[in-house]
Amino acid sequence: MKGTIILSHGLESGPHATKVSALAVVADALGWAHVRPDYRDIDAPRDPRRIEQRIARALEHAPAEGRVVFAGSSMGAFISGFASIRRACDGLFLLALPTAIGGYPHAFVAADVPTTLVHGWDDELCPVDAAIDFARSRRADLHLVDDDHRLGAHVEFCAELFRLFLTRLG
Repeated sequence: MKGTIILSHGLESGPHATKVSALAVVADALGWAHVRPDYRDIDAPRDPRRIEQRIARALEHAPAEGRVVFAGSSMGAFISGFASIRRACDGLFLLALPTAIGGYPHAFVAADVPTTLVHGWDDELCPVDAAIDFARSRRADLHLVDDDHRLGAHVEFCAELFRLFLTRLG
């Protein structure tokens, strides 16, 4: 195996959600191990103070040694950034990234590693300008698509970008 990918689903989703499942198929094809932590028990109360528990769960699934990539959608993207600060990683693949969560006292941060973002122009939950600003601040690869927060019309596109992202990581 080339390393382990931690695939984190969004807030109103689960470990077998469409986007993380599509990314898992790509990971398998390229020889990467992957884990899809289940955050639904943490997310149920919709309490922003529980974000720390979500980050901790992602980190629990990351191996102590070896290469790690954090990838996620929406809340999964948000916590992937924080996890990347606490556990060295080789890259971040972020879909529909919120750069702030109401009630959570910390602004989004992420390790300075190769990063790809995909964001919908019409994202009704996470302002596109914030994603652009974050990508610009680190010269991350940014792909803006004609879609909303769910990126439902671009699942295959996201999977192909993930394939290219992992291929570049080697």
